[in-house]
Amino acid sequence: MSHIGTVRSLPKEHRYAFLQQQAPASYVAGLGRGASGFTTRSDIGPAREGPSAETIAEAMAKRGEEIPDPEQFQDPENERNLFAGTVYEADDEEADRIWDSVDDRMDSRRRARREASEAEAAAKERANNPKIQTQFADLKRGLSSLADSDWEAIPDAGNLTGKRRKRNMRLEENQNGRTYAVSDSVLAGAAARSTVLGELDQAQQENGGFDTPAADGTMTDFVSIGNARDRVLSLKLDQAGADATNGSSTSIDPRGYMTALNSQVLQSDAQIGDIKQARQLLQNLIQSNPKHAPGWIAAASLEVHAKKMVAARKIIAEGCEKCPKSEDVWFHAAELNTPENAKRILARAVENVPTSVKIWLKAASIESDVSAKRRVLRKALEFVPNSVRLWKETVNLEDDPEDARILLTRAVEVIPKSAELWLNLARLETPEKAKQVLNSARAEIPTSHEIWIAAGRLMEQSATADGKIDDNPEARKKLASQIDRLMKGAVARLTANQAILTREQWLQEAEKCEADGSPLTAQAIVKSTIHMDIEEEDRRTVWLEDAERAEKGGFPEVARAVYVVLIENFPTSPGVWRKAAEFEKAHGTPDAVQDILMQGAEHCPHAEVLWLMAAKEKWVAGDVVGAQQVLSKAFEENEDSESIFLAAAKIASETNETEAAQQILQKARTQANTERVWMKSAVLERQLGRLDDAIATLNEAIKRFPQFDKLHMIKGQILESKGDVAGARAAYAQGTRSNPKSVPLWILSARLEEKAGVTIKARSLLEKARLHNQKNDELWAESIKIEERAGSTQQAKSLLSRAMQECPTSPLLWSLSIFMENPQQRKGRSVDALKKAGEHPLVIIAVARLFWAERKIEKTRQWMQNAIKADADWGDAWGWWLKFEREYGEKERQEAVIKQAEAAQPHHGPVWQAVSKELGNSQRTPTRHVARGSSIMVRTIAPGKGAPPKKLTGGKHLRHPGPNLDPAPAPPRRKHRFRPGTVALKEIRRYQKSTELLIAKLPFSRVVREVAVNLTSIDAGELRWQSSAILALQEATEAFLVHLFEDSNLCTVHAKRVTLMTKDMQLARRLRGPWGGLG
Repeated sequence: MSHIGTVRSLPKEHRYAFLQQQAPASYVAGLGRGASGFTTRSDIGPAREGPSAETIAEAMAKRGEEIPDPEQFQDPENERNLFAGTVYEADDEEADRIWDSVDDRMDSRRRARREASEAEAAAKERANNPKIQTQFADLKRGLSSLADSDWEAIPDAGNLTGKRRKRNMRLEENQNGRTYAVSDSVLAGAAARSTVLGELDQAQQENGGFDTPAADGTMTDFVSIGNARDRVLSLKLDQAGADATNGSSTSIDPRGYMTALNSQVLQSDAQIGDIKQARQLLQNLIQSNPKHAPGWIAAASLEVHAKKMVAARKIIAEGCEKCPKSEDVWFHAAELNTPENAKRILARAVENVPTSVKIWLKAASIESDVSAKRRVLRKALEFVPNSVRLWKETVNLEDDPEDARILLTRAVEVIPKSAELWLNLARLETPEKAKQVLNSARAEIPTSHEIWIAAGRLMEQSATADGKIDDNPEARKKLASQIDRLMKGAVARLTANQAILTREQWLQEAEKCEADGSPLTAQAIVKSTIHMDIEEEDRRTVWLEDAERAEKGGFPEVARAVYVVLIENFPTSPGVWRKAAEFEKAHGTPDAVQDILMQGAEHCPHAEVLWLMAAKEKWVAGDVVGAQQVLSKAFEENEDSESIFLAAAKIASETNETEAAQQILQKARTQANTERVWMKSAVLERQLGRLDDAIATLNEAIKRFPQFDKLHMIKGQILESKGDVAGARAAYAQGTRSNPKSVPLWILSARLEEKAGVTIKARSLLEKARLHNQKNDELWAESIKIEERAGSTQQAKSLLSRAMQECPTSPLLWSLSIFMENPQQRKGRSVDALKKAGEHPLVIIAVARLFWAERKIEKTRQWMQNAIKADADWGDAWGWWLKFEREYGEKERQEAVIKQAEAAQPHHGPVWQAVSKELGNSQRTPTRHVARGSSIMVRTIAPGKGAPPKKLTGGKHLRHPGPNLDPAPAPPRRKHRFRPGTVALKEIRRYQKSTELLIAKLPFSRVVREVAVNLTSIDAGELRWQSSAILALQEATEAFLVHLFEDSNLCTVHAKRVTLMTKDMQLARRLRGPWGGLG
């Protein structure tokens, strides 16, 4: 203590004298307060100089190392190349100058266009992504007028990043000395590490401390993991249920959580951050420019998006104060508030913006009383009398037509240029006053086409109101001519006033008139305007397209008017008359069709098709005498016409006038002398039973036309029916020699040999036919059928394989291949057939027969209808459909099929043609052909290709009105019925004991490949899958489904239900996550 007192008693200049003295050798500054000593470069002096480059090179040479090249890493652009050491002469300079001029020339090409495109791209980029200084350029100009006090009044910028705030929070936490609670396990572990054990445990005693057993981690208890998952899910469900039961808030609504799932909008951290940043930006915007109305609207919309309606209303209210003249701000303020508050807001709005139509309409819309709406709108008309929309809304609220008429009268006085108001006023007036209104409207608005069209419609409706004109063709024709004159004058007036519409616009107006019930006005518009904007040589083609388009669009009157114009301009074109007749046949009356055809025949007397169509219409209508008269007139104009001769002979034959038919054909053989005439003559003799005369006629015809294959076919069939196999064989042989390209001749010849028992010769004939007719699917199909009938199934399959290689897209071969497969593979084969052969009736019928065999009635009926839609001219499809309906359908369905077939008039199909050309069916209708064809259709599958389908033993489907060629089935086996739940328990036990997969491998593999094809492009090709990859994918899929159903079952149990529902799966997915706890 005495020492301290001595030091303090020294003068000040002696007290700090030690600072000027030399420090002791072992002194370290700050050692007394816990600092540690350190040294610097200045304490130890400069560093020792390193070895030179020569010393390093010498050392590397002694060690045998290669000295690196100093120029190894030189830049190739620094002129140190192969010619760097050469002399730069004048010719080098000249070459460089030439190359520079070439570069300049190439660069100058399209320089103006390139610079213009670059400038345009830069301008577009600046317009789409403007810079900050560009956006606020107009505001920066106004900064020059700010005073120093204004600059000082600017508030400090907000902390957008939050870095300073986070740093301050950390400093505050450190200053406050924040502490954390330590877990008991940490304390216990620390105590255990400092504890000294005084004895060994049993394991150490047994193993001696050197062989301590340890788990290798390869055994995992998956049962425990699954139980833990179930317990966690149960705890979540119990917690949610408890919260909902005790009345506290819960995230799951037990009654409507599916609706909550659909309506809930989840916001991630990134979205919340974006909202905060956008809020700060918009806040800065409205603070810097409070008169900018879109900024206030955007700020309020942002708060609405963030589900903060109170803040949104507050912001938009402030915006109304700052921007009282903006109608959009007031409108959004009304949208964001309740109806009562919106009324007050709109009342203030109309005070500030009294001429805003938008505000007045909004004010009227929120009123619940009609009288209040009327008061608001009439008040609006006082401020905005020239608004068409306000007048329309006011008129629409009137219940009394007289009050509406008075309002419209005032409206047209205030707004005389509104065609819509004039038209509405005309609709409320009587016909006479409506004409006066429309005349006044034409005077006020000479460029409005709507007024002229309304005048035409008014004229038509006034004349057709009583309905008398419909029964008076002359009056209707007179009215149509008046409307035509009116529309022609309208087009002339509009053209003079430069109010020109395009031809397409006029056609659209015509379609609107037809849709509104004014067909004569629509036709008048078409007749007056269809010639516009079309060159004369293109009129026929364009007008035909217009007529077809209108017909497809459902506007027959417009299409009829176009055909009338076509007939007037092209009266000598048979194609136009035929198109018009077909149109009238589809949309008109039989008399209209007959008139069109007779007029066409008069204008085109040498068009045989028009005469034949007219005669057929007479014949179909039952007027045989009229049909014969039409053909008589046709003979006068076409003396040597083959078609007219044959039509006349057919009518005579159908009416049992055989002598007249023979005379007509005899005259035709003399005058026309064609192969078809000779063939029809022989067919008539055959139908009459005069086979010898038919053979004589055929022999004479063959001498004249040896290459006409049908003559040889008919001759062979007649001889075959007489039992003369040798003669038939000679006839077919002569035909194949004369016409080796005739496929039916070869097939008939092969069938003749097969019937005669010479199958080998039938095979050889078909092989020879295939040499003459390459890639013909009919010949291949006949060869395959011969092998099937002979019992050579393997040979048939071999031929089918060869045929498919030669004709890979043949529907006939694909339909055969479906039923040559095993029953398990037929569906897959049918899918391939639909892809390769397209939607051909043969393939579609084959697919329908597959469903038929499985007793899938509705699917079979649907596929039968698809076959008819694909080609209604295919008669075999109608036969199959009728056979199916006879077996499973009601009588009404059978009659409907027969009626549709008679309307379709089919002509093709192997079975159909064979039935229609039978001797007994020559004069029968298509109805009889369908019935006969359905009776000979064989639905059963041949033996060896799968068992025939089972038949139902009872019920409403047992209907067999027609002959059935199916073999009698065995009596059905009675099934053993288990108790409810027994079969399910058996399957559960079987799957519990087995390790096999639940889903069949082939269907799963097919689904995977279909999905892969949909996910890949055509250029990438088909993906190939290894079997191990398919297996791994199937195992993962089944694991996911098993876990999903387990969780869904727990959700079902929690909801106290026994039925698993879709919402249980969705709840389980929501609680578990997208991968169901698997990943």
